[in-house]
Amino acid sequence: MRCAVFFRASRSLGVFGILYLLVSAVGGLVSLPVMAASTVDTFSFVAPDHEERYRGLIAEIRCPKCQNVNIAGSDAPIAKDLRVTVHRLLSDGMSDQEILDFLQARYGDFVLYDPPMRSNTLVLWLMPLLGFVLVIGIVLRMARRVPQASELSADDALKLQGLLDRSALGDRSTTENNT
Repeated sequence: MRCAVFFRASRSLGVFGILYLLVSAVGGLVSLPVMAASTVDTFSFVAPDHEERYRGLIAEIRCPKCQNVNIAGSDAPIAKDLRVTVHRLLSDGMSDQEILDFLQARYGDFVLYDPPMRSNTLVLWLMPLLGFVLVIGIVLRMARRVPQASELSADDALKLQGLLDRSALGDRSTTENNT
């Protein structure tokens, strides 16, 4: 009975449909170990507000290995170590700012999504503004370069009128030949 259903479905799907189903099934089976390998941290917290602070901090700290991923969403070993460090520092009674300062001193400004404005990070803060000013300048310069139509001289106006007249006569003769 099951085979008959499969063969009936295979006729309606065609070769490419069956191939698609097989590739999808194999891809799903191959990805199962990867999905099972993602880690879940289990920490015990002294106070209920510590867990809230922990969740906020790990969402605010960038993974040093990953590009633009916080340590809450990263499976990198360094991110796991940082989550353990944040939990330990919270348990030691440090404030959120002290934890961020500790991690910034150890890993640099990269671990912060919002780096402080200092002389060495000034470029990071000014680049969007400079890019915006540059684009506006380019647009204004291009708008000024648009050629304006100039007045035709009397001689050029006569030449143009002659060309238009010849063109109109040519159009009439082709329509008369077609009818």
